[in-house]
Amino acid sequence: MSPRLDESRTDSSVNTSATQDTRITASSTIAAPRSAPDPDGPPAPGHSFEDLPELADLPEIPPYETVGPVDARALSKTLFERLEALEEGTHEYAYVRNTLVELNLALVKFAASRFRSRSEPMEDIVQVGTIGLIKAIDRFQLSRGVEFPTFAMPTIVGEIKRFFRDTSWSVRVPRRLQELRLDLAKAGDELAQRLDRAPTAAELAERLGITTAEVIEGMAASNAYTASSLDAQPEEDDSEGALADRIGYEDHGLEGIEYVESLKPLIANLSPRDRKILSLRFVANMTQSEIGDELGISQMHVSRLLSRTLVRLRRGLMIEE
Repeated sequence: MSPRLDESRTDSSVNTSATQDTRITASSTIAAPRSAPDPDGPPAPGHSFEDLPELADLPEIPPYETVGPVDARALSKTLFERLEALEEGTHEYAYVRNTLVELNLALVKFAASRFRSRSEPMEDIVQVGTIGLIKAIDRFQLSRGVEFPTFAMPTIVGEIKRFFRDTSWSVRVPRRLQELRLDLAKAGDELAQRLDRAPTAAELAERLGITTAEVIEGMAASNAYTASSLDAQPEEDDSEGALADRIGYEDHGLEGIEYVESLKPLIANLSPRDRKILSLRFVANMTQSEIGDELGISQMHVSRLLSRTLVRLRRGLMIEE
């Protein structure tokens, strides 16, 4: 008997080429019906398979939404047996693999429901979980004696968790710190209930068996999970402006950093007396007369020495540029 699929899903093709990436989009998993099957691609569900005699003995497959878990498990076992006997890259292999994906999408939806409280759209979570399902199908072997749902669920959940780990953080931090953040949150709640106050870093370190420095590092990394926009508006009872208006300021001292750094080696090459005159004049803000009294020389001599030193420094800056 030729296989039959649900006519309402006439294009359930998931990228099945063995040489292509297993990543798919939601639109390619269940797409709109095609007016005509692609003669060069794998057979579409509902298409005649008279030209594929290797699949003629497959059991009839009812519409996917009517297949219960027990029937899906039995059909999947039959399809896996046939998949192992087919050559990758053939139309027959693609059809069987696509059918396995459709039959077991319920596993993806069940796993995705565990993450319903997350901020990501459920469609995206299901899409990522479907990637895990495809990977599980490609790795599954009947000879291991394990039921497919038992084998596939850790892969599906792991793919979803990896998605959240890689995309939900505002700033990417090492996985070690991501896991430490979760441990700190759990330990903090337990200690807060027991101590009736917020625990200290030392108490958290003792509870987790780590150093206080690691606790502080984990707390700092927790700030990278979410980020606030600089344009975020304040609360209704907050009279201040946006966050960008309350933090940061223009540091006028930055303008002189380049000149200071350029002058350092030039000043270091001056004589001790010239350096002292510069220090007394521009650091201590002494007048030329006061500098003359300090050094025991005339005010005119101080003026000439200071002018000569400044000309030398200006020339040195021009040469450096």
